[in-house]
Amino acid sequence: MTRKNWTLVALAVVLGGISLYLNKDWFAEDVIQIHHRSRPGQGGVFRRNRRPAASATAPIFFAFDRKLKLTSLKVIPVSDIETNKYPHPIWHLVSDSNSVPVVDFTYGDYIRGMRPAVKGATPDPLEPGVKYRLLIESRSGKAEEDFVPVPQTQ
Repeated sequence: MTRKNWTLVALAVVLGGISLYLNKDWFAEDVIQIHHRSRPGQGGVFRRNRRPAASATAPIFFAFDRKLKLTSLKVIPVSDIETNKYPHPIWHLVSDSNSVPVVDFTYGDYIRGMRPAVKGATPDPLEPGVKYRLLIESRSGKAEEDFVPVPQTQ
């Protein structure tokens, strides 16, 4: 090859490298976005969740930007995370192999395909004004969201 051809090949490689550098987010892992909100309690005969009936906080509703097959879900008080090396979750669900894709759930609800990490464990009630962290893992990656429950209004 001539010197001109080598120069053109080198220029193409440099331009390709610059293009990859500028578009490096193409290769980045998708960020899982979690949203949360409090919603008024829903009374009635047909309750799907296993939450304690007399809760001091309004139910917390979590939603994702897309459907996820969760492999692990934990809710931990932030104060425990800051002070303990191994904080204990107040709600911990795991999936061995086949969780159903979900786009939303409420704190304490049963999620199909997931089970408590400790057999027979139930979620602890949330306390109003205490900061908690939701940690999720899925096949798509990991994400976390801090939230503060609000007192129940009636």
